[in-house]
Amino acid sequence: MAIEKAKKATTPYAKRSKAPVSGVCEASATYAAEPPTFESVWRMFQESEKRMNRLEELFVTQWGKLVESLVEGDLVPLLRSRGIDVEQTSRRHCGCHNGRNFEFDIVAYDGDTIVIVEVKTTLRPNDVKDFLNELTHVREWIPRFADNHICGAVAYLQEVGEASAMAAKRGLFTIRATGSSASITNSPDFQPKAF
Repeated sequence: MAIEKAKKATTPYAKRSKAPVSGVCEASATYAAEPPTFESVWRMFQESEKRMNRLEELFVTQWGKLVESLVEGDLVPLLRSRGIDVEQTSRRHCGCHNGRNFEFDIVAYDGDTIVIVEVKTTLRPNDVKDFLNELTHVREWIPRFADNHICGAVAYLQEVGEASAMAAKRGLFTIRATGSSASITNSPDFQPKAF
């Protein structure tokens, strides 16, 4: 008798339990016993899309944090090698000015010089344009930086088009994250623009 029950439970047409399985969508357990309808399949696709969007957001966020860590770890020696004597860095410099929120990924500084770094997994020309616009507002948005010498840098893992060349032409340091470190890609005679 136990053998017959086991055979019935393992046949391809055995009726499955409607109880949710841990980690599996409740709806998918129900669909095994009932023929799917357009509405039930559509609902399942919508639920899957929401989950995929959350996973993508989580992946991008974590990937971005990894790139920031790679860049920040090498930033002080990289800038010192280019004659900018910064001493420390901080991440996620956030604020709000006249109702406008802003965030700078990494700020390297000493007593006089501030280097603001925008970090992108993939650097695009529009990212460079947007960041240059933000740099023109730094003294207004962060009054305590008003008397500092301010430079900018973009850091990236990969680029689209000539985004890094565009950034360098506009006076930004370009920093490429590679493997377990980062390196400045500007020419040795590069002079950063003051913002």
